Amino acid sequence: MPNAFEPAMLAKAEVLIEALPYLQRYAGLTFVVKYGGHAMGDAQAARDFAEDVVLLKAVGINPVVVHGGGPQIGAMLKKLGVESRFVDGLRVTDKATAEIAEMVLSGAINKELVGWIAQAGGKALGISGKDGGLVTATKVTRTAKDPDSQIEQVVDLGFVGEPATVDVSIIKTASGAGMIPVIAPIAPGKDGETYNINADTMAGAIAAALGAARLFLLTDVPGVLDKSGTLLPDLTPADIARLQADGTISGGMIPKLETCIHAVEAGCEAAVVLDGRVPHAMLLEIFTSRGAGTLIRA
Repeated sequence: MPNAFEPAMLAKAEVLIEALPYLQRYAGLTFVVKYGGHAMGDAQAARDFAEDVVLLKAVGINPVVVHGGGPQIGAMLKKLGVESRFVDGLRVTDKATAEIAEMVLSGAINKELVGWIAQAGGKALGISGKDGGLVTATKVTRTAKDPDSQIEQVVDLGFVGEPATVDVSIIKTASGAGMIPVIAPIAPGKDGETYNINADTMAGAIAAALGAARLFLLTDVPGVLDKSGTLLPDLTPADIARLQADGTISGGMIPKLETCIHAVEAGCEAAVVLDGRVPHAMLLEIFTSRGAGTLIRA
């Protein structure tokens, strides 16, 4: 008499068989994952994410996590009565704001993620760009048009930086020792100051420096959509330029895709934009033929 659980068990076996060529292809390679967005505030989503990266490590892939924390920084600033101002999506960061950002990113969020990974059975090492000389930053400058004169003016964003140099020695040491690096987007400048770096930008720079097989940007949308709302599964930099020119790509998706293009043109094999709110979306993208987001290749 057939076992009542046989169809379900066979389905699980088929899933594992489907994953086999991908397991073989990616064994020993490095994936950089930017974790952020609304998924960060959800305990179940954090638990799912931690299980995913622990699974990747268990099957021989080397995951490297870079996390954001904009909403958490905003909440702490509000709690402390510090007002925020934004230019082109970047928070203008004075000395007090920079100190609070470092406290939230390198402290609360970083160690919470390390804890979730430990709970899932993995070993994580929580660091920032300051540790082991990982990243040095340069100050970001932006220009904005004066609404009255329409003259371009330089805007001082304060202690907002972008990666100038990346030394991945500490990442390779941690990964080689069986640990999962969890990186806060904070880095020192040559002037000795501490700079807050956009987490997407930080992840892209690290993926490029590592020559990672994949850069995953977990976002709050399914990926890049066409004008009818259909997911675009594969794009090249030329496709992205065309879609931006005709208005299909706009708003916050533009800097994310610029990060992806920079990463793949600088040595990362491919970058993926996918929905971090979908449980185990990263595993679906990696280990199935259907995928779950938009993949960008040079």
